Amino acid sequence: MAFPKNSFKLLFVLICSLSLNAWAKVDMTMEESVEVYLGDSAGIPCQYVFSEQPRAFMIQWFVRNPSSSSRERIYYGDNAQQIVDDGTDFTGRITVSNIGDKEGVLLTIQDVQLTDEREFFCQVNGMAAGNGEGKTHLRVFDPPMAPVIEGVHAGISVTNELPSRIASCEARNGFPRPNITWYRGISPLTPTHGQINVVILVTRESSGFYTVQSELQYKVAKEDKDVLFSCEVSYYVPGAVRTAESKGINITVHYPTTVVELWKESPQGLVKEGDTVEIRCQGDGNPPPPFTFNRQQEQETALEASDDTLVLREVTRGDSGVYQCRSLDLDTYEEVMGDVQLIVHYLDPALVVPKDSEIMFKGESLTATCNALSSLETFTVWFKNGLQVGTGHMLFLQDATYDTAGEYVCEVTVPSLPGLHTSGSVHIIVQGAPQMKDADREVEMEEGAGKWMNLSCEAHAHPLPTISWTVTGSQSWREVLTSATDHSTISLVSIKVTSDITAFCNATNEMGTEAKSFSISAIPMDTSTAPYSPAEGNGVIIVVVIICVLLLAVLGSVLYFLHKKGKIPCGRSGKQEITKENPNKDGIVVEMKTDTKTEEAVLLKGGNGDKNGPNDQYMDLRK
Repeated sequence: MAFPKNSFKLLFVLICSLSLNAWAKVDMTMEESVEVYLGDSAGIPCQYVFSEQPRAFMIQWFVRNPSSSSRERIYYGDNAQQIVDDGTDFTGRITVSNIGDKEGVLLTIQDVQLTDEREFFCQVNGMAAGNGEGKTHLRVFDPPMAPVIEGVHAGISVTNELPSRIASCEARNGFPRPNITWYRGISPLTPTHGQINVVILVTRESSGFYTVQSELQYKVAKEDKDVLFSCEVSYYVPGAVRTAESKGINITVHYPTTVVELWKESPQGLVKEGDTVEIRCQGDGNPPPPFTFNRQQEQETALEASDDTLVLREVTRGDSGVYQCRSLDLDTYEEVMGDVQLIVHYLDPALVVPKDSEIMFKGESLTATCNALSSLETFTVWFKNGLQVGTGHMLFLQDATYDTAGEYVCEVTVPSLPGLHTSGSVHIIVQGAPQMKDADREVEMEEGAGKWMNLSCEAHAHPLPTISWTVTGSQSWREVLTSATDHSTISLVSIKVTSDITAFCNATNEMGTEAKSFSISAIPMDTSTAPYSPAEGNGVIIVVVIICVLLLAVLGSVLYFLHKKGKIPCGRSGKQEITKENPNKDGIVVEMKTDTKTEEAVLLKGGNGDKNGPNDQYMDLRK
């Protein structure tokens, strides 16, 4: 900015005065540095104390150019004027104000940029009172972006003689320049000859920010296969140092196989015939070497497998034995082997004696057995019609009845291996004469004359019985249903009751006969008319009484209303006359006598069944 000539003359006079008054001085106080975040506002204080009070003084602010050691003025102020120089990087972004209760001024810089990180000079000239100068270094900070780590995707062999590149880390757009530190787990890594190398690349972007890239070269060992590697970025902020850590990554470590382990993958627990068995083989090397499976008794025969898994489908007891897995290390050509024993458990079909079916006579006894060969301990339960009737290999049937007949099922299970189970059955037939429930007593019943009723009869026997009916006392009857099962016959007849009836049900087979009798008493039909009920008459009288009382109440209300209007004169006799205004027409005289009983008493008396009705009130109507 161009200054007036008078200003330069004033400046020259001030300089001369300072040289003539060397004993006058000014003490300057400024901070060594001011730290601020990028984009924030920065305040640089400049404090001064004169040894003697000046009549006038001048303050100027200068900034050092980043490309040279020269200084550039950005502000000028005295008692008369305050001017921000035009054409500088700070034009329009700075203000100068008093500090407050102290002698001094505050330079405020708005929207601080990276290029604002420079030295700022405050120059105070009090003419004869002395002059002084101080400086402050403005430091600008902007944290970098979160560090990004990327590991090497290929495997790294422990046999490599030199450190191998395992990961890279990058921290972008930070100011001032950030630093990167590598960690193995929680332990920091420092460069070590032959073990750890760290290569760093620093880039200054056109925007002024720094981008730092670091590459870790590391000699891996087998123990590194489960370790997490990470990088940490440290950066400066106003008044502190902060850090940001990347995510942890695993590296793929290649190492030879020294131990092979073989185990049954599925099924869990014991194996039974019919299962599909998976046997897996695993070595401690990486990458996993190729495996070969075989049975111990057939070592020269390789079994077909898929990678590290041998699958045996629908195994039988013959598949039991010792299985082996072999691994050949291609670097050392050493063979490593593991083995596992497989036991296939079994349960043969149940054998029941007697077989299929057995005929018994009523009163006889029988012992049935059920056995099944198994590689494990078994448990046997007997069932009939879904209900448990016994446990153990033997079932005792004593004093057979028709209820004894039926199918008996034995179920054999292996408690330690629920998937193994088998069953067998025997059909018991009990032979004898027919048997009916309540055959020793006559069944007595009653039914209205002219109605139909049903009788049923069920007989148990083997061979299957036939049922016949004998009915006396009715000519109208018919058999409506007959059915048979393996050991019983059911018959149903329908009989019309016209009089007392006796019916017989006869069950017969080649071993005997049994009969059951029914006695039916006919009840005559009642056709008489229902007699008159006094209660109904009383009810009618009560209703009539209530209606009359209501009419009296309405009439009384009308008369009272006419009296109030002066339409009806009232005498001492208690008689009231109602006369119309037209004398040519006949009048109506209403006479009402009232006893001491109230209407409520009349209602109560009628409600209690007074057949004569109310007689305490009456009304005379005369024309």
